[in-house]
Amino acid sequence: MLESNSAATQFSSANPGKEPGGRIRLDRTLPADEPLLYQTFASTRTEEMALTGWSSEQQESFLRMQYEAQRRSYLAQIPGAEYFVIRCGDSGMGRLIVDRRRQEIHIVDISVLPQFRGRGIGSTLMAELMKEAAESSKAVTLHVERFNPALRWYERLGFIVVNAGPIYLEMNWHQRVEEPNFSAV
Repeated sequence: MLESNSAATQFSSANPGKEPGGRIRLDRTLPADEPLLYQTFASTRTEEMALTGWSSEQQESFLRMQYEAQRRSYLAQIPGAEYFVIRCGDSGMGRLIVDRRRQEIHIVDISVLPQFRGRGIGSTLMAELMKEAAESSKAVTLHVERFNPALRWYERLGFIVVNAGPIYLEMNWHQRVEEPNFSAV
């Protein structure tokens, strides 16, 4: 389970052979983690920035402004959220922002740096959050942009769209209880 009261959380990676030591760790963010957190944020905007035609300096300035705006917005709008750096050994791999609420576990953001994608890191984290939610009879909720490639991943994990806005989709996951099959009796 991903413990919210510990400084670090460890669990086995879904693909331990691909990670040094095979252990993914969540560490609470510290001021020293800001460069990694920014790098993770910026990596999620690469395709978008490529379409702008801006110089690298213009892109960097815009991304810094957007990162800071997002950071401030999250702090103001989601004061109870927990901020983690995803690590394996000494390597920072991404970030996870989670808001544990009374009825749900809300995933504010889960992002893995490009060089670590496709290794099961996000799936391992999501499986742990879903397990935690199931054990406490909670839903897992999130918002995703309509054109974000992660949308298909969330659908494969069993998330369903519960509200569709012009830009974002609100998605929920609930542990499904198997219905008894009375036709076999």
